Amino acid sequence: MRILFLGDIVGKPGVNLVRRALPFIRQKEGLDFVVANAENASDGSGLTVKQFNQLRQAGVDLMTMGDHIYKKREIIPLLNQDPTICRPANFPDGAPGKEFALGAAKGVQIAAIVLLGRTFMRPAECPYRTADRLLGQLTGRAGIVIVDIHAEATADKYLLAHYLKGRVTAIFGTHTHVPTADEQIFPGGTAFICDVGMCGPYTSILGRDVDNVLAAAVSFVPHSFNVATDDVRLSGAIIDVDASSGRALTIRRFVFAEKDAPGGLPPLAITPAPRN
Repeated sequence: MRILFLGDIVGKPGVNLVRRALPFIRQKEGLDFVVANAENASDGSGLTVKQFNQLRQAGVDLMTMGDHIYKKREIIPLLNQDPTICRPANFPDGAPGKEFALGAAKGVQIAAIVLLGRTFMRPAECPYRTADRLLGQLTGRAGIVIVDIHAEATADKYLLAHYLKGRVTAIFGTHTHVPTADEQIFPGGTAFICDVGMCGPYTSILGRDVDNVLAAAVSFVPHSFNVATDDVRLSGAIIDVDASSGRALTIRRFVFAEKDAPGGLPPLAITPAPRN
């Protein structure tokens, strides 16, 4: 089985390229399943119901979120009801949303979990104990388990990877928006990469307009950190998995820009405005 994990989808540029490119990528790469972190989809912070539906229609099977999960409050009822999207599992008890997302491909149940790191991040419960608890709940329910470690510090990502190696299919780092070159398969068949990067504009500061972020850093005068628009790419990682054991066999970094589609990508379909 071949699975693509896409890093943080940033703003309209990231959403639109996913919508246009993912059907092409699924066919070109022979993908069976796609997981994406969608916490930055709405103007760089949060996710709307409309965008959730657009990403699902484009071919994203499961979505993970992160520390910006509740920036668009309209998503809260969907988080409570839809099994294909999950909140950080080490949020406090009672936080809206499901602790893991579930889907299936080729008759195999696939689970996605997202955990927050605890260094330079908002306070969260222990990711290690939370992972233990959830893996217990998923025993017999999911043959493949994908973990998104949404963390600032590389140490948090590596520590969780070593804690879970041999117990999950893959651990993908998100949040920093900068792809790393340390993809590997740990003993026991766990794929790992410290950060998969972002799906958004790379002529930017982590997806935001360079001039405004730079002006704020130099002057200390607040500026609006608008989402940038140029050099939009999709970044992530592709793993091949032995579906019978849930073990990862290979991992490779994935980067896609519109120029990588011979003949170009189709334009977005425009839905007519409803008549009064």
